Amino acid sequence: MLAVIAGQGRLPEALIDALPERPLVCALTHAPPDRISVDHRFPIERLGNFLRWLRRHGVTELCMAGAVTRPHLRLSQLSFATLRLMPMILRALRQGDDGALRAAVSVIEASGVRVVGAHEIAPDLLPPAGVHTRAQPSDSDRRDVALGDRVSVEQGNRDLGQCCVLGQGRVLARETQEGTDAMLRALPAEARGGLFYKALKPTQDRRVDMPVVGFATARACIDAGLSGMVVEAGGVLVLDRAALVETLDAHGLFLWIRERPA
Repeated sequence: MLAVIAGQGRLPEALIDALPERPLVCALTHAPPDRISVDHRFPIERLGNFLRWLRRHGVTELCMAGAVTRPHLRLSQLSFATLRLMPMILRALRQGDDGALRAAVSVIEASGVRVVGAHEIAPDLLPPAGVHTRAQPSDSDRRDVALGDRVSVEQGNRDLGQCCVLGQGRVLARETQEGTDAMLRALPAEARGGLFYKALKPTQDRRVDMPVVGFATARACIDAGLSGMVVEAGGVLVLDRAALVETLDAHGLFLWIRERPA
C-alpha cells in the first residue's frame, strides 16, 4: 500500500489526481496540505508512532510531496516511540535542506517502509524533452542556458536554490531560501526578456523535494516579462502541463524541456 505525506502547494493534489487509486494521505500537524482531505496527522514529536501506524495499515511505500517548513521540536512532548529516533532527528534538523531530507529518508526506510519519488509513481508529471510551445528559444536563449547549467551546479553544490533567471550572458537573479515565487516577484526591470531556468541539484535525492514548476510559475514568468522557461528533462516535475502550455502560448513564451548535457 502507498501513503503520501502531503505538504503545501499544488504538488500533492496533482500527484494524487495522477494516481490510479487514492493513497493514504498523511500530513505533519504544522504543515497540512491546502486542498486535500487527510487521513492521518502527526507532529514530529510522534514520528515513531506514525511509523508504527504505517506498518499497522500495511503501508510499504511512502512518497513525500509538497512544501514543509522545518518543525519546531518540543522535547517535552516527545513520545516514547520517538525517543530512540532522536539522534537521527537532531542530526537531520542540524543539516541543510538536502542533508535533512536524506536523513528523513534514512529514518523512514529504517522502519521498513520504502521511500519513493513522485516521478516514480506518477511518471506523466515528467514531460518528454523538447519545446512544447509555439514560441521557440532564440540563439541568445540557447547560449544563456549553458550559463544556467554552470550556475545550477554552483548553487547545488552549496545547497542553495534550484533556479535562476538569465539574460544577455548574465545571471539576473538567483533563487534563495524564500523560493521561486519570491525570486520572480523581486526581478529587476533589466530582467525583462530573460529566461527562467530550473534544474535538479547535482547531489539532490530525486525521491524527495524534486523541483516543480506549474501554472503559477508560468504566470509569474509572464508578469515578469520573461521570454520563456527552461526546465531539466527528467529532473523537474511539471504540473498542469496543458494549462501551462496554453497560457504560455497565449503570451508568446516558450517552454523548453531540455536534456542536460552529460
